[in-house]
Amino acid sequence: MRPSAIRYLLIAAIIVPMGASLCLPPAMAAENPAIAARRHSEKTTFTDAEIIDGFMKTAFGAEYHLAGRIDRIRKYDGPVRVFIAGSKRANRRAQLAGVIADIARRVQHINIATTPDRNDAHAVITLVRDRNLYKTIHKLYGAERAKEIRRSLDPQCLSGFRKNEKYQIQHSDVILTVDNGDFVFLDCAYEEVLQSLGPINDTDSVPWTMFNDDVSMGFFDIYDQYIMNILYHPRIKAGMTVQEAQDVLPGVLRDVREWIAKVNDLKP
Repeated sequence: MRPSAIRYLLIAAIIVPMGASLCLPPAMAAENPAIAARRHSEKTTFTDAEIIDGFMKTAFGAEYHLAGRIDRIRKYDGPVRVFIAGSKRANRRAQLAGVIADIARRVQHINIATTPDRNDAHAVITLVRDRNLYKTIHKLYGAERAKEIRRSLDPQCLSGFRKNEKYQIQHSDVILTVDNGDFVFLDCAYEEVLQSLGPINDTDSVPWTMFNDDVSMGFFDIYDQYIMNILYHPRIKAGMTVQEAQDVLPGVLRDVREWIAKVNDLKP
């Protein structure tokens, strides 16, 4: 079980200390046994109400915030290019590149890919040794906010984003530690990368999402694919209110169900 999470909403920035998920395609490497076991027992069938409940609870709100409105949809409104910085450990970099590619394949309307040029990046993922985690947090967010994060919890990883006045995400930062085991790294990588794309509110009332502190998956599970595909559907706009999102959700969910079944080869 990963450490409990806390959300920081800062005037134009959201910082998200948490754990996340990742796995490599079978063709690249044998799957971690803990991930394989969770994939085997994964729930894949959900009612409309179950899916909408999880989307509303994660796409809106923030567990802890300092300023700014949190009752709006937040998402990228264009391509997302990701630069991997920090540790040169080849296995972790390959795993992380696999996470980005998997998200790109399973979320229909997001254009996300890695870039070798930091100047082209909309998101920067920094890989660090565990002993350098707080030094990196201090560098990114300053001394006072770093102290508050450390007082609030002892994170293994962290993510956050800056948004504009239209609630469009402008830039994301993710910090992942490389010297924990494969399952922890993969779990952290998926969750933090996904949360840096918009759904930053934790919930302990939805048992199928990795955005629940008590749930560790290590791969991009079906339920969270629903959440991300709804969020990045063209009819869900950055800045939407709860009511505006609810008005279009029935049609959006019909489209998303078709895509989820296709991309995961699920039986009707």
